[in-house]
Amino acid sequence: MTILSGPDCTTMREVRAGVDQLDRELVALLARRFAYMDAAARIKPERGHVRDEARKAEVIANARAEAARLGVPEDVIGALWEQLVEASIAYELAAFDRC
Repeated sequence: MTILSGPDCTTMREVRAGVDQLDRELVALLARRFAYMDAAARIKPERGHVRDEARKAEVIANARAEAARLGVPEDVIGALWEQLVEASIAYELAAFDRC
């Protein structure tokens, strides 16, 4: 099935196919993001350096700004990024402990 852009969809089958494809792409992008967490765990000299509240705030602010630029709900993106960053920190801590 050809994946159409959202505005071009005329059936729920087309919408669902697009969402399913996009979800696969998002998971692949998240896998790339978590690979950077592996690298950070390998590079940081101390476990205490994993949590960086200033960097966390910056990442969330950047995501919110991009959401605003694209016209999607900033609050929703901010909440998603809060969860993503916390999950990334937990992942990085576990990766640090494996190194």
